[in-house]
Amino acid sequence: MAADYGVTGFCYYHYWFNGKRVLNLPMDEVVASGSPDFPFCLCWANENWTRAWDGRSGQILLEQRYSEEDDRAHIEHLLPIFADRRYIRVGNRPLFLVYRTELLPNPACTADIWRAAAVKAGIGDIFLARVESFRSDIDPASIGFDAAVEFAPDWQQVSHLQFGRLKRLLSMAALFPKGFLEHNFAEYDNLVRGMRSKSEVGYRRYRCVTPGFDNSARRKKDATIILNSTPQAYGRWLQDTLIAERLATRPDDEKLVFVNAWNEWAEGNHLEPDQRWGLAYLEANRDAIRASVNSTELECT
Repeated sequence: MAADYGVTGFCYYHYWFNGKRVLNLPMDEVVASGSPDFPFCLCWANENWTRAWDGRSGQILLEQRYSEEDDRAHIEHLLPIFADRRYIRVGNRPLFLVYRTELLPNPACTADIWRAAAVKAGIGDIFLARVESFRSDIDPASIGFDAAVEFAPDWQQVSHLQFGRLKRLLSMAALFPKGFLEHNFAEYDNLVRGMRSKSEVGYRRYRCVTPGFDNSARRKKDATIILNSTPQAYGRWLQDTLIAERLATRPDDEKLVFVNAWNEWAEGNHLEPDQRWGLAYLEANRDAIRASVNSTELECT
């Protein structure tokens, strides 16, 4: 289905806690079986596991403890995966993302350890990208990384809707949905404008788009919900992003655009079909890619 609608690879979240792996069965099966025959890469989700998903971030379930010894053990685990013929490469270098580099005590040292181990194993240098999930003001080169990947939604680029006293009174009188006072809301078009208006940076940054966001499935209160996302609006954002990236003077294997996400159901940002929209988001994905290719070809001639 992904291939039919223009997706050319998956970036799987990878969970490593000092040698302990969780939610690892899907990737284990992909590597062991050789199926599906579809490109993939990994993103290390290197946060503590807490009860943040239901509002109790102070309760730690699994803790990250960083060390050079763990860096070496981690890369030894990753090397066979990097060697897989399906693994996504940039300039023939395996692409590995780290979700929160700012949590690493010495990311440059970690990067050096990983690179040295990969070269020694015959894999060659690896291409390291930090995700701009919480901070977008770090030059990857300053921490020994090669590039950054946007995270969408980037909450620094979103203005949340404010509901005043009148609506609070209407809610109390059951004339206005209570949910609008219990959760946080933003408009999808506002998100798109904010992310497209970002200033250019002096390093390589891969763009990211999202079909929407709604994590109220995880939170009874204080969820964040993006309103008025449609397949058409998503398609326009993706097409505009693809055109900008395709017209850039860079090799084909560096023209990457990420979509958050394929099936993040608990946060309401999924391309997979659902009961409301069916295949509409996937169709918008496919059509945006086709339109951007045609536009680029016209511009180039």
